[in-house]
Amino acid sequence: MKPTRLILCTLSLAAVACSDAPPPSADADAVSADPPLYETTRIADGVFQFRYQGHNAMFVVTDDGVVAFDPISMDAAAAYAGEIQTHAPGAELIAIVYSHRDADHATGAPVLREALGSNAPIYAHDNALAPLSAAADPNLPAPDSTFSDRALLAGGAIQLHYLGRSHSDDMAVAFLPESRVAFAVDFVSADRFGYQDLSSFYFPDMHDAIAGLLEIPFDRILFGHGPGGDRATIERQQQYYRDLAAAVRAATAQGLSEDETAAQVLLEDYRAWDRYDDWRELNVRGMYRKISTSG
Repeated sequence: MKPTRLILCTLSLAAVACSDAPPPSADADAVSADPPLYETTRIADGVFQFRYQGHNAMFVVTDDGVVAFDPISMDAAAAYAGEIQTHAPGAELIAIVYSHRDADHATGAPVLREALGSNAPIYAHDNALAPLSAAADPNLPAPDSTFSDRALLAGGAIQLHYLGRSHSDDMAVAFLPESRVAFAVDFVSADRFGYQDLSSFYFPDMHDAIAGLLEIPFDRILFGHGPGGDRATIERQQQYYRDLAAAVRAATAQGLSEDETAAQVLLEDYRAWDRYDDWRELNVRGMYRKISTSG
């Protein structure tokens, strides 16, 4: 895939929460504990995280333009376009990148294009092309250009890496060499259990994908959900899946049933992690099924 060049546009939206703006004044009794619907945070020079409800995206401003990752949804993309215009006024949108084809991350590219006055190409991994083409969803169009293992955008300012199957078979990880920031979605997160029963996760491939992520020389990393992290965050994630698999294997070696394993594998070292109460048992059950099926 040929390197692409980037630039950005502008649009002002009311009620936009942004880390660069001062907090609105309000009486103490009227202050809500609820976070704003969306907000933008500057991560490094020209690097921004856009959050819409529980989903995160990233956009990057270079000398040539803007690359936007993951439109998220039709509604999110409208707010996303306004944030791009606010933080990179006059810049041209030159590329949209799907981290992967899941609708809750990739929907909304047409809104970005229209709002920003650009027919910017969409990039994704090779494995996203066929299913998205077959789906023919106008709100989630198929990519215009794909890559297999690695691609460069903006003359190398942005690297796209494919690390193998993880949460999906088309996961693209972004790395920005100048700021040493990475963006990885759904297969890793900050001290959080894997999604529900791990049915969408490929094991043992996941272990290789996380090991491959650690070979990328990032210092900071942004995720598709929740707060960002650093290299130690990924090392903890790696250890969690190793511990989960080892504990479930030990249970199956004892002849325990799925219900018995779910009751006994408590993963106490991870009790403080996000979604422990919701997904700990589901993670154990999912790993039990994968190990029972594949050995």
